Amino acid sequence: MILPSVRDLRLVTVRRGGTLTDDDHRLLALWSATCAEHVLPLFEAERPDDQRPREAIEAIRRWTRGDLGMMASRAAGGHAMGAARDLSGAPRFAAYAAGQAGAVAHVAAHDLGAAAYAIKAVVASVPAVDAEDARSRECAWQRDRLPESIRALVLDDQRARNSICWQMFSE
Repeated sequence: MILPSVRDLRLVTVRRGGTLTDDDHRLLALWSATCAEHVLPLFEAERPDDQRPREAIEAIRRWTRGDLGMMASRAAGGHAMGAARDLSGAPRFAAYAAGQAGAVAHVAAHDLGAAAYAIKAVVASVPAVDAEDARSRECAWQRDRLPESIRALVLDDQRARNSICWQMFSE
């Protein structure tokens, strides 16, 4: 579960009663795509012929450019999650990261799902003794790529939802 029971209106678009601008929604989507793409090789090493996670990342990027509708991006995200179904560990989490990224077009708050699953993928790819260091490095890598205009929003959201995102954003 990566979505809170009570929605944060800062992550709901203005036209749906929240305060999130379309520009910031697109930035959240692009950031989530970057997070998911960073770990995509962990999936592709296991399933090089399955393009569903890669297609979900491309779909969300196309959505940000206005070249693809929200429903198509969301569907691509669902297909990426389907690619994870019979996997475990890092490849599974990497596919889930791509799926969550694709879903950002529909619900902006899925951005943290993409980020959290990407961190889980990295953690699962290393020996247990290295897990905390890997988690911390991936989290820092992601934060370094946050656009300034959404940085405070994402960092605050990470603090608020850290407990439902498996403590992936702990400082």
